[in-house]
Amino acid sequence: MESLLVSTLVVAIAEIGDKTQLLAIILATRFKKPVPIILGILVATLANHALAALAGSLVSGLFEGAWFKWAIAVSFVAMAAWALIPDKADDDMPGGAGRYGVFLTTTIAFFLVEMGDKTQIATVALGARFHDVLWVAAGTTLGMMAANIPAVYLGEAATRIVPLRYVRLGAALIFLGLGVWAGIEAFRR
Repeated sequence: MESLLVSTLVVAIAEIGDKTQLLAIILATRFKKPVPIILGILVATLANHALAALAGSLVSGLFEGAWFKWAIAVSFVAMAAWALIPDKADDDMPGGAGRYGVFLTTTIAFFLVEMGDKTQIATVALGARFHDVLWVAAGTTLGMMAANIPAVYLGEAATRIVPLRYVRLGAALIFLGLGVWAGIEAFRR
């Protein structure tokens, strides 16, 4: 249960102001169809984060040892630094839903934009930390939905309501805390 709760919290906070959240806002303002956008985000996130959690879990299983546990700790500290850097929306976002419709356009765009994103990398690290693909993927998906559903419904107004600077700082502190926690556990072994 710890893996579910930590994963949800980490990703929900890390997603605020992230490029995928900006994509959700862009899609919402462009298409004005929140339900297919939310479903597209859900499907893309489930697929992306299940693969990321699996990768993290498999990699950690291959590399047992203190040095790998230290690498996990350092990766969380690096995520803390990365969380402080604001994201910008990509300019190459497709102009319209085209023949695929809003749901499929959202699913594909969200899946691709999430590749290499800080929330995906956090999911890999969480998968390596907890060795629980199901609960980590469920938690990170819940975190993504918790951050993106309001963004879809509030659109651009969400960026004016939420003080992103403080949220990024909060996310950085959470990642730093996880890094320290993982470092302490690596030190104990």
